[in-house]
Amino acid sequence: MKNLNRFVLLSLVTATLVFQSCTKEEEITVNIDQELLSANAQIDLSNELDFSTGLDVANENNTYSSRNGNTVMTTPPCATITVNNTTPGVFPKIFTVDFGTGCLHNGVVRSGILTITFTNYFANFGSQMTVERTNYYVNSRKIEGTVVYQNQTTNSQIPKWTRTVTNGQITTITGAIFTFSGTRTVQQTEGVSTLALGDNVYEVLSGTHTVNRPNGTSLTVTVVEKLIKKYSCNYISQGKLNLQGSLLDGILDYGNNTCDNEATYTHSNGVVYNISL
Repeated sequence: MKNLNRFVLLSLVTATLVFQSCTKEEEITVNIDQELLSANAQIDLSNELDFSTGLDVANENNTYSSRNGNTVMTTPPCATITVNNTTPGVFPKIFTVDFGTGCLHNGVVRSGILTITFTNYFANFGSQMTVERTNYYVNSRKIEGTVVYQNQTTNSQIPKWTRTVTNGQITTITGAIFTFSGTRTVQQTEGVSTLALGDNVYEVLSGTHTVNRPNGTSLTVTVVEKLIKKYSCNYISQGKLNLQGSLLDGILDYGNNTCDNEATYTHSNGVVYNISL
């Protein structure tokens, strides 16, 4: 009987140790996942900000379409914009957007330079907008790489582009480095008939990109529910991404179309984590 009691006690202790060990491993995984989740969110934020900046300079300089654009300056007043030629209808047009050492606008601080090149009016089928970054920071995170938007519009009422990111890299505030690349399809669903940008709404319909960290762990990010991006909001406000990687397996949800910097990640085990963009 004593041997039986000892066996039961030993089994309970072993079970307790196993539970504690699993709990500790889960805590470590959460910490690692949070860093990768945050980096992925910052990458999306920077790409959307740069798209809006490209729209701004195109619209302000009659480069969006052959219609006269909105002449009201919508880019941050602390940014300096120059262009290689001002002749209407003459391309390529190369814009330099210099945010200096720190330009605060709508709660986001940017510094460095964006070089934005248009091969034709941005709304024309086949045209390209290329965004290149030089010593460029968003909220103290260094963003590198080239983004190309290729116009794929077949219905003039629903402008559409493919967005391809190459040689992407983000350096976080702590100095961690992540690389990223991939392609997504973007279309405009509201504000097409107006010249102002404020009522524009864009949808990211599909696409996949990858995020890699130096130690070899990686993340594949796939659109599973179209992402909604309002021009008037810095952040994606609705939609879902499927995250699959060395440690992550779940859904990133941008919410119910409210303009805020909050999202949630639901892991495959059902645990939900709050993410600030």
